[in-house]
Amino acid sequence: MYIPKPIDTSSITLSPEIMELCEQLAKNVHEVWSEGRIADGWSFGAVRDDAAKKHPCLIPYEELPEREKDFDRNTALQTLRLIVKLGYRIEKEDPQC
Repeated sequence: MYIPKPIDTSSITLSPEIMELCEQLAKNVHEVWSEGRIADGWSFGAVRDDAAKKHPCLIPYEELPEREKDFDRNTALQTLRLIVKLGYRIEKEDPQC
């Protein structure tokens, strides 16, 4: 039986700037997911129907219900926390350079 064992990132605190990045990543997670679904023949449907390949979340990120956005946010947040936990730094380049 499979028992997930993700790396514990609960002690990692992210800066406000990185939390802004989190929202951008969450939107991109949704865009990548949507692109894959559409490429597989899925389209928007008010109710999910796997046989007909219809999904209610094939809409722009901004139009998703908050509970759906939270799923993408959590994926992004956990990824950012893991990057920091593994000893990497996330820095934004100075646009002046």
